[in-house]
Amino acid sequence: MNRIYLVSISLFLLALTTYGLLEWYGAKEETSNILDTANNPEFIAENLNSDVYKNTGALSYNVEAKRMEHYAELGVTHFEYPRYTLYPRNNKPTWKITANEGTLYNNNRVKLANRVRLIATDKESLIQEVHGKNLEMDLKTNIISSEQTILILGKGFTMYGSGLIVDLNTTQMTLTEHVQTIYKKIKK
Repeated sequence: MNRIYLVSISLFLLALTTYGLLEWYGAKEETSNILDTANNPEFIAENLNSDVYKNTGALSYNVEAKRMEHYAELGVTHFEYPRYTLYPRNNKPTWKITANEGTLYNNNRVKLANRVRLIATDKESLIQEVHGKNLEMDLKTNIISSEQTILILGKGFTMYGSGLIVDLNTTQMTLTEHVQTIYKKIKK
């Protein structure tokens, strides 16, 4: 009786293991098929230059990129070396944003990564450039934010900190955590 139970349990475990392996391989194949179709972009653009307008007909922003890939199933668009020129008010550009990579999501949020630079188009602006690893931009509300370390270059100063919120509508910039500011004498 002891041998019969042992053989029965062994056969049951062997059958269970075989079933589990077959299911695992089948699920792995289905997942790789889904990933293969999701990894294929719907369309690709090289040397992209596109203007986007507001409902009022005013220019909202211009985006240029070395390469753009749109993934419809994932609801994202990936950019290589994107450059955004923002026009929040009066069709005048206020800031240019460049990065090595960017991802645009369906909710009009852009995540920019790797060597991100926010550059003022007005040479008289107090803040001339903002550098960081990552910036997130909401194209609906014109708010730029980052929780990462930030370097701000201005007229006569360099500021280090982390956590940045820029409201392009009000031209207000907030640094969440100030670390250090270095003032320089401006030559006339």
